[in-house]
Amino acid sequence: MSQTVDRALSILPLLAQGPADLGQVAEQLGVHKSTALRLLRTLHEHGLVYRLQDQRYRLGARLFALAQEALENLDIREIAHPHLVALNESCGHTVHLAVYEDDEVLYLDKVDSRYAVRMYSRIGKPVAITAAAVAKLLLADLPEAERRALAARLDFPRYTPRSIPNAAAFLKELAAVREQGWATDLGGHEESINCVAAPIRGADGRVVAAMSVSAPNVVVTAEELLSLLPLVRRTADSISQEYSGGMPRQPTPSEDTR
Repeated sequence: MSQTVDRALSILPLLAQGPADLGQVAEQLGVHKSTALRLLRTLHEHGLVYRLQDQRYRLGARLFALAQEALENLDIREIAHPHLVALNESCGHTVHLAVYEDDEVLYLDKVDSRYAVRMYSRIGKPVAITAAAVAKLLLADLPEAERRALAARLDFPRYTPRSIPNAAAFLKELAAVREQGWATDLGGHEESINCVAAPIRGADGRVVAAMSVSAPNVVVTAEELLSLLPLVRRTADSISQEYSGGMPRQPTPSEDTR
């Protein structure tokens, strides 16, 4: 039974890449077409896949409905959203909320900038885990053994000349982020995009999510974006307080004058 479930679930990532016919599904799973057909029919009955008129299959609407329902039922998104909107209205730049799940950092919410230049990021999509400021915050909070194990598994794409090149440099960056309590991505993923981020903490002090402000350097310089860090941190603290019912973290004197 577990093998059957595993095979059925393996169909979903395949169809996420686009419609596929029975032969393609069977080949991907390494099973006979009759087996693949039984799995597809079961998924179809539950609305998770849909058969097109040309006999190919795609993901079903029920799957998207379930995903949206799951997102809406994550409390941190519901609590954070008004704060993200307020921050966006204050600074005008793109604001993101992200969480860490199963070795991936995913965007959970996004409020677009007011200007015409928009960021290519979508709710539910993974971030560039070795570059994004929100990812650095979420991974920096992991126990050291987990950080090292994860870094050893990661690839380190050279998105730009400023991208982190290897595991050793990544772990050094995470240690600095853990110490200072905030993170940046200054052209590490896209040369023209800069980002500052702050952590959202639960009642136990652990980082449960991270939020960021991002902007292209044709709109503001990196230095101008960094000047928003105190505002970003205060917003993250407000979300943390509402989420956990605790007291907000008090800024240090250096933060007050930053």
